[in-house]
Amino acid sequence: MIRLPEEKILPREEVARRLAEGRPGAVVLANGLFDILHVGHARYLAAARAAGDLLVVALNADESARALKGPSRPIVPLAERMHLVAALRAVDLVTWFPETTLAPTLRLLRPDLHAKGTDYRPETLPADEQAAHRELGIRVITVGDPKTHATTDIVHAVRRRLGRAGG
Repeated sequence: MIRLPEEKILPREEVARRLAEGRPGAVVLANGLFDILHVGHARYLAAARAAGDLLVVALNADESARALKGPSRPIVPLAERMHLVAALRAVDLVTWFPETTLAPTLRLLRPDLHAKGTDYRPETLPADEQAAHRELGIRVITVGDPKTHATTDIVHAVRRRLGRAGG
């Protein structure tokens, strides 16, 4: 039975509780802002799901998005971003985090794998995330197609075009 997107969206503490009750196999955690969904996101999440048995996606909350990307982001509010990501077939659970790094969420959820897109390498991740990976034995995997879409580039292109068009 296909679950509705709303049924997949849970606070990270509830996700942690459910994972502690029993794991269906390898848990994969993917994360990101997912401000404007594009095909690269869908491919990344499908590849992350294929790497394990359960895919949890953690989205940057609005406050962490602003801290990382500036005051004009996110363009799409957290509730809408979560609903769209949860609607993807590859995604089993969706949660969110307010911090600017995933380290607290990694420590709480304790996934087996942390999936990153092809534009990341384990050594380029924040130091606290790298420490959590080592401490908990989380393996970082790179999945998806080579990056050909970047939400930030899309946002800048739209803003440039709107500027030329007079708003």
